[in-house]
Amino acid sequence: MAKRGRPCSFDRDDALRRALDVFWDMGYEGATMTALKDAMGGICAPSVYAAYGSKEALFRSALALYHAQESEALWQGLETSPVRDAMAGLLRTAALRYSTPGKPPGCLVDLSTLNFSPANKAIETTLHDLRVDVARTLEARLCRAREDGELGTLADPVAVAAFYTTVLQGLSIQARDGASRERLLAIVDSAITAWDCLVGN
Repeated sequence: MAKRGRPCSFDRDDALRRALDVFWDMGYEGATMTALKDAMGGICAPSVYAAYGSKEALFRSALALYHAQESEALWQGLETSPVRDAMAGLLRTAALRYSTPGKPPGCLVDLSTLNFSPANKAIETTLHDLRVDVARTLEARLCRAREDGELGTLADPVAVAAFYTTVLQGLSIQARDGASRERLLAIVDSAITAWDCLVGN
């Protein structure tokens, strides 16, 4: 009787970090299982499925890791006052993190792809909801700022949030297209210059 091969073993945390980079660089649908397995140290397919269940489950684990490593740092200063400083800090942090050497440029959530095949509708919905949450988070912060008298009485928090959400997403795309850190920070400076006009101050 032929002997069974030894089961594949691997460092699950390290493998997940490597998988995150593949999804971040190639998008969800662009990241093939072959590319993922190779990046994760050439581990065997049964071990991947035993550890994560499916490509979708692996992506969701990678997305959670991305949130812990990248998103929390991006948003932690949003409650800073005045709100103009909070918004400037958010955009500058995004510009820096989207252009970090040694990491894929841009934002995983924005760049994982906007067009999915019907089979991947659940992932498409998850990423869509995360993008919507960005605008809602900014809206809530701006509404509090208006209540505190930091914005003009005619300021529209929804419109201002939509503007700066668009800037965030644009920074991500610019970073992926090769814009330098200096160029991204210049975009941020221009966006903040528009603040007084947008909020009616």
